[in-house]
Amino acid sequence: MCGIVGYVGQQDCVPILLKGLSALEYRGYDSAGVAVLENGKMAVRKEVGRLAALEEKIGRMPLSGVIGIGHTRWATHGEPSEVNSHPHLDSKNRIAVIHNGIIENFRELKAFLQGKGVSFRSETDTEVVSQLLSYYYEGDLLKTLFRVIPMLEGSYALGILCQDQPEHLYCVRNGSPLIIGRAKGEFYVASDISAILEYTRDVYILEDDDIADVTKEGIAFYRETGEQVERQTTQIAWSRDSAQKGGYDHFMLKEIFEQPRALRETLAHYVDLETLTIKREAMPFDREQANALEKLTVIACGTAHHAGMIGRVLIETLARVKTETDIASEYRYYDTIDQPGETLIAVSQSGETADTVAAVRKAKGHGSRVVALTNVIGSTIARESDMVMYTLAGPEIAVASTKAYTTQILLFEIIALDLANLRGLLTDEELRERLRELAALPEKAEQVLSHREEVADFAHSEKGCEDVFFIGRLMDYYTSLEAALKLKEVSYIHSEAYAAGELKHGPIALIDDTTLVVATLTQKRIVAKTISNVEEVRARKAKILLVASEPIPLNNPQDTVWRVPDTDDLFSPILMILYVQMFAYYMALQKGCDIDKPRNLAKSVTVE
Repeated sequence: MCGIVGYVGQQDCVPILLKGLSALEYRGYDSAGVAVLENGKMAVRKEVGRLAALEEKIGRMPLSGVIGIGHTRWATHGEPSEVNSHPHLDSKNRIAVIHNGIIENFRELKAFLQGKGVSFRSETDTEVVSQLLSYYYEGDLLKTLFRVIPMLEGSYALGILCQDQPEHLYCVRNGSPLIIGRAKGEFYVASDISAILEYTRDVYILEDDDIADVTKEGIAFYRETGEQVERQTTQIAWSRDSAQKGGYDHFMLKEIFEQPRALRETLAHYVDLETLTIKREAMPFDREQANALEKLTVIACGTAHHAGMIGRVLIETLARVKTETDIASEYRYYDTIDQPGETLIAVSQSGETADTVAAVRKAKGHGSRVVALTNVIGSTIARESDMVMYTLAGPEIAVASTKAYTTQILLFEIIALDLANLRGLLTDEELRERLRELAALPEKAEQVLSHREEVADFAHSEKGCEDVFFIGRLMDYYTSLEAALKLKEVSYIHSEAYAAGELKHGPIALIDDTTLVVATLTQKRIVAKTISNVEEVRARKAKILLVASEPIPLNNPQDTVWRVPDTDDLFSPILMILYVQMFAYYMALQKGCDIDKPRNLAKSVTVE
């Protein structure tokens, strides 16, 4: 969603703030702004639109200082406008606030302040925070925070400057991510690690209800009750280069082509590739726990939910454990029947997805054991789960997830194989054979990616396409769901996915000679069934693209076929999705879409 940056040190903070905001552009935003303490006075610059507009404004109206905050806004309360942009000042122009999240009780607080004669400039929930702080301020902003923060309901990460305390930057976190990077004599604040990788990889990860008082001399951490606490730094392994485009035109394309590397590194973290054995210390279940399992529940949102659907098939097929998948935004409100001791697997690229965080907390409250699959060390879901398995995808900058998705599926493959072995359903030798097949996936992924030009040419031939339907059976259907999501996310083309056997139950009414149907055929035992569905759409004059793992008899030489390297049916989703990721990218490219920052979308959904 929105992006936060901040700096305290000895350098001019304005270039640092702008560079940090640039690194956060992928999160989605409609306006940007900075606040800097300049010669003891609060100086603010805000602008609607892309960051370039703010940079141009600062070029005309320069400002500088050694302490400042910056923000990219994604509108929730109030339309995109300069007055609704962050930072927000109090009516006396002495306190500046930037905010990610939503203050749920802002209307009540605003009415209270208006009753006291406070005038508001904006429609936002954020301005309530700056006005509340000003109303209760008596010369010590830290003490004011101890009074005001308990009054706020909702999720929020806050960066706060006060003109009367020009050496202090205050940070507050509750339910929305916020980190502070430490370097020699300076500190960097951000809502995302990618914004500060250029400067440091030693970070403090704020916990819910933390308040940090940051100066160039150091940081003091407090709870909202006023109790001072200690926090330790975490070393982030990601490199600066991993958050750069590296010669690619877009982050999405770079991340698509990083997948063989991400698969190798994730696999090597959990599997000894010399002995073809699973590293026990890295796994969430021991033999006793595995054999006691009666049910697993997988919760996630969006792309991660699609990975979880494939994970369900893998676990049930290989380990014979009943597994359910739930969308986290629904699960959190279900009147669920939970049994203490159940295990829940929470999947989230960022580890900060608001609905998934809430679902984890609900499950923990019912006594469930929670295993997290995430890409971000120290994220909320990682910290609050009983055990965490990290995907080693590295920073994923493009809004549309690619490498995080395939590495999530890889973790489910490893979990399912491990459970099957522990439960006596796979012998050690059978496990080694399956792991050998898994170890071959990165090279096979490279084979798929080598067809880049073929995919680009096909996308060009479909330049005028307005409707795409993906069909498949079993895991091909779940992969089709992700394929349709990718296409609509980045190209804005209407796309849907259907279980192929459901075509005659309604969707076939939509098929005509203007429709592209993408049939996915990697589940060998039911390929013939899906082919019969292909014949049905061919009879309705649809254009057909087949993504298949074995030669397909073509009744029409005009059909296009993309071959997936042969592998076990259970492992094919990782390879098949690479084709449709590239297809989505090239369809968006020829339409001139903002591929890394699709309209109305954000990378990390930290509010409901």
